[in-house]
Amino acid sequence: MNTVAKKIGALIPVRLASERLPGKALKAICGKPAICHLLDRVFAVEYLQPKNVVVCTTKEPNDDVLAETIEAYGGSVYRGSTDDIIERFYMAMSEYEFDAVVQADGDDILSDTYYMEQTMSLLLDDPSLDIVTCKELPFGIASKSFTSQAMEKVYKHYQTCENDTGFNYFFTKTGLCSEGVVYPAKPDHKMDEVRLTLDYPVDLEVFTKIFEALYVEGEVFNLDGLLGFLRNNPEIVKINANLEQQYWSRFNNKAKLKYKDKDGTIKFIAI
Repeated sequence: MNTVAKKIGALIPVRLASERLPGKALKAICGKPAICHLLDRVFAVEYLQPKNVVVCTTKEPNDDVLAETIEAYGGSVYRGSTDDIIERFYMAMSEYEFDAVVQADGDDILSDTYYMEQTMSLLLDDPSLDIVTCKELPFGIASKSFTSQAMEKVYKHYQTCENDTGFNYFFTKTGLCSEGVVYPAKPDHKMDEVRLTLDYPVDLEVFTKIFEALYVEGEVFNLDGLLGFLRNNPEIVKINANLEQQYWSRFNNKAKLKYKDKDGTIKFIAI
């Protein structure tokens, strides 16, 4: 894939409605909405311009303030289905005419810029790939990159329209897309015990402590600094460590996803 000829963007699914922490994307951390900390990291990706970083939210009135916040910060917005993230992504890629995208989850406000670049680099270097994911990174750090062709394949075959939980599995667990993988660049980038996603109030407490210690306006602290800080402050890791079983139990209960395979047979995705 030729980066000169191709238009590269980023997609971030976010909505303010949440059962566990309503309005979490706009919760203030170091005086800035949580989602804007993620935007800082995505804006820093070498392949991207801020205007091509698109937050994919809903048409619900309570997401108006989110859309206004994103646009005021320099990003772009696509507004679509409430529960159907696949449709949101497909329509956003069509509207913005992206050939490939970095995709970071809105709850993962510490998604790492370096690994966003690595997934996109591998995707661009290998035309046989539809999607590149990260594996073995701490929970909440990983991102992925995929092509418009991958999006087209998934859009034609997915069947479950309530897919806000587990939507990525349409790309990685159906056999529809060819997947490449980026692994940790060094052993220190592995830390299985940490939870760095924003779902519950105690997650917000963890992020607040991290940013209060490491954040400098106009800079993006890297994964080495982040994990070094957490290794030196294990009490912070323990704040939300007990949520893993609860999180994955809820995830597995909600991620009931159907798709049509290449032969036209309707199947459930095995989680």
